[in-house]
Amino acid sequence: MPSTQTPLAKADQPRIPMPALDPALNLSPSTWKVLTESIFPSAKTAEGILLAVHYCAARNLDIMKRPVHVVPMYSKAQGREIETVWPGIAELQTTAARTGQWAGIDPPRFGPLCERTFSARIKRNGTWQDLESSVTFPEWCEVTVYRIVAGQRCAFTEPVFWLETYARYGGAYSELPADMWLKRPRGQLMKCAKAASLRAAFPEEATYTAEEMEGKVIESDTPLSMAGAAQEIGSTSQASQSRPTEVKTNDTATAASETSAHASPTPETVAVAETLASDVEPDATMKQRIDKVIARAAENAAWTQAEQYLRDRCSGSDLAYALQVLAVAQTQPQPQTDRLSQADADQRQAA
Repeated sequence: MPSTQTPLAKADQPRIPMPALDPALNLSPSTWKVLTESIFPSAKTAEGILLAVHYCAARNLDIMKRPVHVVPMYSKAQGREIETVWPGIAELQTTAARTGQWAGIDPPRFGPLCERTFSARIKRNGTWQDLESSVTFPEWCEVTVYRIVAGQRCAFTEPVFWLETYARYGGAYSELPADMWLKRPRGQLMKCAKAASLRAAFPEEATYTAEEMEGKVIESDTPLSMAGAAQEIGSTSQASQSRPTEVKTNDTATAASETSAHASPTPETVAVAETLASDVEPDATMKQRIDKVIARAAENAAWTQAEQYLRDRCSGSDLAYALQVLAVAQTQPQPQTDRLSQADADQRQAA
């Protein structure tokens, strides 16, 4: 039986008040205080912490081991900073190990050292200040990750470059490195190199990490980015969608079967969508853009491209909504036969 939860004394109240929670989360007031004070001490909102709780529940992760981080990011669409949740490098390694195909990792290799002075005009405490910092950093770093593929130990290496990766204090329009990148220029770059190679070795399990997203600006919410999503999704699948004109009528069943198998949502997509699904839908504009991306993906059976596109460009409740709608859309029957018939007709007409 669940234990009786005793409210905390007034003096012991957490810095962020505990909201009404789903009983299934099994969070006591004392656990919430630990989350706000020790696990996510820089989080500013209860919503940010709850996103982390839901993420860990969906992925069966122990939140007390800090597998994820609450990362503030500036949203161009909302014109303000919002809190997002991204996994740490340890979470990527944990997920890779769970596959049973993790086969080790090599020590990092660093490129030559560079020294550079960065400067920026930053608004701090309501006033503009000119700041300057000098840092010595490795030009690049690469880490080799191994995975067992078809019984063979295969190496995956993705080099990353410091100047293309470092987090910026003050946002994307500042060149000043964030504090951790000044204190640990090698360590932070090494984490990002690990993440890149883990994504190469385990593309279905790994994603971008908090170290990589810190200081970035969310540009996907802007009308230009999301309005062009349908065109981008369509163009990425253009090569595969041109093939049906070469398929004969008696191959229709085979082609439809292959498309149906490809359209099955991944377990991760379903789990995250079901767990993160919120009663609060995106605003009308964002909802329309997400729906347009998914509609275009359905037309071209470009589910993989659509999921990656949405993961790269949405976060928080918007991502939860997008994944939920995407998972549902993939279960719907697609008019593959009609497309093939029309393609055959076009081919006959061209002949």
